Amino acid sequence: MADMAENHRAVVELKEKYASSVLDVREFRGEVTVTVKKEDIVEICRFLKENAAYNLLTDVTAVDYLGQEPRFMMVYNLYSIPNKDRLRVKAPVAEADVSVDSVCGVWSTANWLERETYDLFGIRFNNHPDLRRILMTDDWVGHPLRKDYPLQGPDREPYKGRLS
Repeated sequence: MADMAENHRAVVELKEKYASSVLDVREFRGEVTVTVKKEDIVEICRFLKENAAYNLLTDVTAVDYLGQEPRFMMVYNLYSIPNKDRLRVKAPVAEADVSVDSVCGVWSTANWLERETYDLFGIRFNNHPDLRRILMTDDWVGHPLRKDYPLQGPDREPYKGRLS
Protein backbone atom coordinates (compact mmCIF):
# COMPACT_ATOMS: atom_id res chain seq x y z
CA MET A 1 0.00 0.00 0.00
CA ALA A 2 2.94 2.36 0.50
CA ASP A 3 3.22 2.42 -3.29
CA MET A 4 -0.17 4.10 -3.51
CA ALA A 5 1.07 7.01 -1.41
CA GLU A 6 4.43 7.28 -3.17
CA ASN A 7 2.76 7.16 -6.61
CA HIS A 8 -0.01 9.62 -5.72
CA ARG A 9 0.03 12.38 -8.35
CA ALA A 10 0.52 15.24 -5.86
CA VAL A 11 3.15 13.37 -3.83
CA VAL A 12 5.28 12.75 -6.93
CA GLU A 13 5.17 16.47 -7.81
CA LEU A 14 5.86 17.57 -4.21
CA LYS A 15 8.85 15.25 -3.86
CA GLU A 16 10.26 16.62 -7.12
CA LYS A 17 9.81 20.30 -6.30
CA TYR A 18 10.08 20.30 -2.47
CA ALA A 19 12.27 17.27 -1.73
CA SER A 20 13.94 18.87 1.29
CA SER A 21 10.59 19.85 2.83
CA VAL A 22 8.74 16.52 2.55
CA LEU A 23 9.29 14.80 5.90
CA ASP A 24 6.96 11.81 5.53
CA VAL A 25 4.40 10.22 3.21
CA ARG A 26 1.82 7.76 4.51
CA GLU A 27 -1.18 5.89 3.20
CA PHE A 28 -3.83 4.60 5.60
CA ARG A 29 -7.21 3.18 4.53
CA GLY A 30 -6.91 4.75 1.10
CA GLU A 31 -6.03 8.21 2.42
CA VAL A 32 -2.70 9.85 1.62
CA THR A 33 -0.98 12.13 4.12
CA VAL A 34 2.11 14.22 3.40
CA THR A 35 4.03 15.76 6.29
CA VAL A 36 6.05 18.86 5.40
CA LYS A 37 8.17 21.45 7.19
CA LYS A 38 6.00 24.23 8.60
CA GLU A 39 8.31 26.88 7.13
CA ASP A 40 7.17 25.85 3.62
CA ILE A 41 3.46 25.38 4.32
CA VAL A 42 2.22 28.44 2.38
CA GLU A 43 4.39 27.76 -0.67
CA ILE A 44 3.42 24.07 -0.70
CA CYS A 45 -0.28 24.83 -0.29
CA ARG A 46 -0.13 27.39 -3.10
CA PHE A 47 1.64 24.83 -5.31
CA LEU A 48 -1.01 22.18 -4.50
CA LYS A 49 -3.82 24.60 -5.33
CA GLU A 50 -2.33 26.00 -8.54
CA ASN A 51 -0.52 22.95 -9.94
CA ALA A 52 -2.39 19.95 -8.53
CA ALA A 53 -5.94 21.42 -8.53
CA TYR A 54 -6.55 21.13 -4.76
CA ASN A 55 -8.97 24.01 -5.02
CA LEU A 56 -10.92 23.29 -1.82
CA LEU A 57 -9.60 23.50 1.72
CA THR A 58 -12.13 21.43 3.68
CA ASP A 59 -10.60 21.72 7.14
CA VAL A 60 -7.72 23.06 9.20
CA THR A 61 -7.08 21.61 12.65
CA ALA A 62 -4.30 20.43 14.91
CA VAL A 63 -3.32 17.51 17.13
CA ASP A 64 -1.71 17.90 20.56
CA TYR A 65 0.91 15.22 21.28
CA LEU A 66 1.51 16.37 24.86
CA GLY A 67 4.80 14.96 26.16
CA GLN A 68 6.31 14.60 22.68
CA GLU A 69 8.31 17.05 20.65
CA PRO A 70 7.21 18.54 18.37
CA ARG A 71 4.12 18.84 20.55
CA PHE A 72 1.64 19.96 17.88
CA MET A 73 0.83 18.81 14.36
CA MET A 74 -1.06 21.11 12.00
CA VAL A 75 -3.50 19.26 9.72
CA TYR A 76 -4.87 20.59 6.41
CA ASN A 77 -7.51 18.54 4.59
CA LEU A 78 -7.58 19.33 0.88
CA TYR A 79 -9.95 18.28 -1.89
CA SER A 80 -9.60 18.53 -5.65
CA ILE A 81 -13.03 19.06 -7.21
CA PRO A 82 -11.88 18.37 -10.80
CA ASN A 83 -9.92 15.22 -9.83
CA LYS A 84 -12.30 14.10 -7.06
CA ASP A 85 -9.52 13.20 -4.65
CA ARG A 86 -8.35 14.16 -1.18
CA LEU A 87 -4.97 14.91 0.30
CA ARG A 88 -4.01 15.53 3.92
CA VAL A 89 -1.06 17.82 4.55
CA LYS A 90 0.50 17.94 8.00
CA ALA A 91 3.19 20.19 9.50
CA PRO A 92 4.87 19.75 12.90
CA VAL A 93 4.83 22.74 15.27
CA ALA A 94 7.19 22.87 18.25
CA GLU A 95 5.97 24.00 21.68
CA ALA A 96 8.79 26.57 21.86
CA ASP A 97 7.31 28.45 18.87
CA VAL A 98 3.60 27.67 18.67
CA SER A 99 3.02 29.43 15.37
CA VAL A 100 2.73 28.72 11.66
CA ASP A 101 2.17 30.93 8.62
CA SER A 102 -1.45 31.51 7.63
CA VAL A 103 -2.73 29.97 4.38
CA CYS A 104 -5.54 32.59 4.11
CA GLY A 105 -3.78 34.00 1.05
CA VAL A 106 -4.16 30.63 -0.68
CA TRP A 107 -7.71 29.72 0.37
CA SER A 108 -9.90 32.39 2.00
CA THR A 109 -11.73 29.49 3.71
CA ALA A 110 -8.71 29.23 6.02
CA ASN A 111 -9.71 32.44 7.82
CA TRP A 112 -12.29 30.99 10.24
CA LEU A 113 -10.69 27.53 10.30
CA GLU A 114 -7.38 29.02 11.50
CA ARG A 115 -9.22 31.18 14.03
CA GLU A 116 -10.87 28.05 15.43
CA THR A 117 -7.50 26.27 15.67
CA TYR A 118 -6.00 29.34 17.36
CA ASP A 119 -8.89 29.50 19.82
CA LEU A 120 -8.92 25.82 20.77
CA PHE A 121 -5.21 24.92 20.51
CA GLY A 122 -3.45 28.28 20.96
CA ILE A 123 -1.48 27.99 17.73
CA ARG A 124 -0.80 31.44 16.30
CA PHE A 125 -1.10 32.05 12.55
CA ASN A 126 1.43 34.56 11.24
CA ASN A 127 -0.02 37.12 8.79
CA HIS A 128 -3.62 36.12 9.56
CA PRO A 129 -5.94 39.06 8.72
CA ASP A 130 -8.05 38.83 11.91
CA LEU A 131 -6.61 36.39 14.47
CA ARG A 132 -8.94 36.39 17.48
CA ARG A 133 -11.10 33.89 19.33
CA ILE A 134 -14.11 32.55 17.42
CA LEU A 135 -15.78 30.05 19.81
CA MET A 136 -14.68 31.03 23.33
CA THR A 137 -15.22 34.51 24.83
CA ASP A 138 -12.38 37.04 24.51
CA ASP A 139 -11.57 36.79 28.23
CA TRP A 140 -11.44 32.95 28.24
CA VAL A 141 -8.30 31.55 29.81
CA GLY A 142 -6.53 28.70 28.03
CA HIS A 143 -7.21 26.59 24.96
CA PRO A 144 -9.77 23.79 25.51
CA LEU A 145 -8.40 21.22 23.03
CA ARG A 146 -4.92 21.17 24.54
CA LYS A 147 -4.28 17.93 26.40
CA ASP A 148 -3.15 19.78 29.55
CA TYR A 149 -6.38 21.81 29.73
CA PRO A 150 -8.45 20.91 32.83
CA LEU A 151 -11.42 18.76 31.77
CA GLN A 152 -13.83 20.56 34.10
CA GLY A 153 -12.77 23.96 32.76
CA PRO A 154 -10.67 26.66 34.43
CA ASP A 155 -11.27 27.55 38.11
CA ARG A 156 -13.74 24.72 38.72
CA GLU A 157 -13.78 21.84 41.16
CA PRO A 158 -13.18 18.50 39.42
CA TYR A 159 -16.45 16.60 38.81
CA LYS A 160 -17.04 13.95 41.48
CA GLY A 161 -20.27 12.38 40.23
CA ARG A 162 -23.88 13.18 41.12
CA LEU A 163 -24.40 15.03 44.36
CA SER A 164 -27.89 13.65 45.14
